[in-house]
Order: sequence, then C-alpha cells, then structure tokens
Amino acid sequence: MNKRLIYAHDPMCSWCWGFAETWQSLTEQLPDDLPVVRLLGGLAPDSDELMPEAMQEMLQQTWQHIEQVIPGKHFNFDFWNRCKPRRSTYPACRAVIAAREQGDVYDSLMTRQIQQAYYQQARNPSDKTTLIELATEIGMDADLFTEQLTAKVTHQKLLREISTVRSMGINGFPSVIVEDENGLRRIATSYTDVAAMLGQI
Repeated sequence: MNKRLIYAHDPMCSWCWGFAETWQSLTEQLPDDLPVVRLLGGLAPDSDELMPEAMQEMLQQTWQHIEQVIPGKHFNFDFWNRCKPRRSTYPACRAVIAAREQGDVYDSLMTRQIQQAYYQQARNPSDKTTLIELATEIGMDADLFTEQLTAKVTHQKLLREISTVRSMGINGFPSVIVEDENGLRRIATSYTDVAAMLGQI
C-alpha cells in the first residue's frame, strides 16, 4: 500500500491544542505525495451531566502544565466560571464531521475554531448552539451544518472513526502514525520540535 500519515485527535483535547502550531508547521513541510488522514478519537461520549469538581480541577491542572511545557501556549481559565463544563466531546467531534460535508478544508478549520472557542474565548463546544455559531463564523452554510450535526449518519461516521483509531492501538491524543506496506509506526510526538518529527516520518 502507499504510505500515508494518520493524525488521530479530538478537538476538545487540551494536548491537541498544545500541539496545534507544531502540527500545522509539520504538515506544511511534508512531501506533496504523502497523504494525510485525520481521524477523530472521541474522548468522551455525550453527556448532560456537569463535570465533577475533581475532574474540573484535574483538567485545569493539565492546562497549567501545558502552559509550562509549551512556550507561548496560553489558556483562558474564565471558561470554568462562565460555562457549565461537561465531559462530552462527541458533539465537537460530530461538528468536525459535519463540517467536512461542506469541503475537506473545513475539517481543520472547524477543529481550529472549536479550539479557539474553548481555550481562548471561554465558550463551550459541548453545546450545540456554540457549534452552530462557530460554523457560521468560518463561513459555512449554517442550515446545512445544523442538519448534518444532528444526523444519525454523522454519529455513525464518528463511531466508525473511533473504532478505527482504537483498532490501531491508539488511546492517547494527539497521535501521529505512519502507515505503509510494513504496517503502522507511531511517530513520537514533540510539541516543540518539528524537525524531530519530520525526521521520523
């Protein structure tokens, strides 16, 4: 089979946000003949339950840790006061799939918009209303997006992607994988060293 690069992620994964600039730089330097496949990992299923305080504290500590280890990366901690946080990333994942229906370019655009909303603007991407607002902000057809966001087929596509990711043995995000005739090979994730990752690829 032809070689390809697989990127497994979740739009509400804080480490994926930490990796965003490095991933963008990496993709800009990849060979033109190396296709990139983006797959959603789906960190947390749908839930209307408020996130337990212990989990809220743990995630805030993770944000603080990311700020310490990745230069220039900052989070807006107002999210924890302004929003009602839920441990639910499937809606954001479905939003990325719905966005693809209007063009492949919207996959990465929607992911980035969700990250900006969540981590910089203290908006909640677990909420359908927020996701529709974000789609509109990046110039998408809001009515078509809303229809796709709630369609059964969109959820089925998400479940298939999650299954594919898990079948590869991936259980942490972000993950970068090379797939070729020899099988799957994990690329060590560096949050600051693009050259090191390019060398492995």
